Amino acid sequence: VHALNNVLQRPCFTQEAADDICKRLAPDARLNPHRSVLGTGNYDVNVIMAALQSLELAAVWWDKRRPLEQLALGQIVGFILNVPSNVSLGFVSLPVRRKHWLAVRQLRGTYYNLDSKLKAPAPIGGEDELRSFLRDFLSQGLCEVFLVVPKAVEEAGAW
Repeated sequence: VHALNNVLQRPCFTQEAADDICKRLAPDARLNPHRSVLGTGNYDVNVIMAALQSLELAAVWWDKRRPLEQLALGQIVGFILNVPSNVSLGFVSLPVRRKHWLAVRQLRGTYYNLDSKLKAPAPIGGEDELRSFLRDFLSQGLCEVFLVVPKAVEEAGAW
């Protein structure tokens, strides 16, 4: 939910709204496959896609085999990344990793890492620095990048 709201730069979705999307996606499931069974607010990409579709936006999976230079940055609202993240209890870091969603968006010519785990948005820089940032995450493996684009851009494949 944080990644969605951060990439949109407004509070569009709550945990309750995301839970409702989960119920619509799997109405008969006792244990919903689209969210964490622990109720931690960790949702799968289907929830993110459905949430964005409700706003006439789309999440387009970036094929990491493609060069990042092919990104049509002017057509992209922002990015949502699914990355490995350490699990901790208080100040103790556990030897377990789980997936975490984070958002990246351009504001006034600078791209920012809008990860909810950061104390404040972290400036990435311009287009070249953004591509380096994405390249670093993609090279670690186990990372997925989704482009947030208007529905018309998705339909035209103009991203």
